[in-house]
Amino acid sequence: MKGTKDKILDILKREQKLAVSELAKLLHMTEMGVRKHLSTLEDDGLIHVENVRKPVGRPVQFFSLTEKAEASFPKNYKYIAVQFLKDIEQLYGEESVNRLFENRKGRLYQVYHPSIGREKSDEDKAEALARLQNERGYMCRLNRVGDGVFELIEYNCPILAVANQYKLACAHETDLMKSALGAEHVDRIMCRADGDAHCQFLIKLNKGGRQ
Repeated sequence: MKGTKDKILDILKREQKLAVSELAKLLHMTEMGVRKHLSTLEDDGLIHVENVRKPVGRPVQFFSLTEKAEASFPKNYKYIAVQFLKDIEQLYGEESVNRLFENRKGRLYQVYHPSIGREKSDEDKAEALARLQNERGYMCRLNRVGDGVFELIEYNCPILAVANQYKLACAHETDLMKSALGAEHVDRIMCRADGDAHCQFLIKLNKGGRQ
């Protein structure tokens, strides 16, 4: 059973913008009781408050959802993305999907290569890669395991739904790392799409690297 705060969020999702009096009627509560819950939701960054002036009397406060609150509602984007890829493959062939992944890799390379390239040391380059992956939601941990050799562990995969259907996504991700780093080798030794608990890479940045 949903609590009052969840009910308020659901109502605002449907109605877009409401005053306290309108929420109180829909929730069968006093305005004071509703305000307490609204105050908590505002502190949590889930609702936005807008003061609207009236011709007569004091301004009226209207409440609406923030982007943070909108993000908490169920989304089906990942499955839609997979279905789009399947439709493209069916209409234009397997090579068309490969070209899409190639295009994505090229676009990301334009972001990754300059950021990594400005770093001087191997360790700074590897850390720049981990930082970029974290910005995209991969929850990375980087370990130095030798001279110019690093282990990158990713605990989350934002493209897992796609990777489960198209392992090509994993191959292009690995190629992106290698080309952006200018690495001798980037080997994916564990993969979420293969059923492993996380993705893990062994990165060798220079010919003198050794474990």
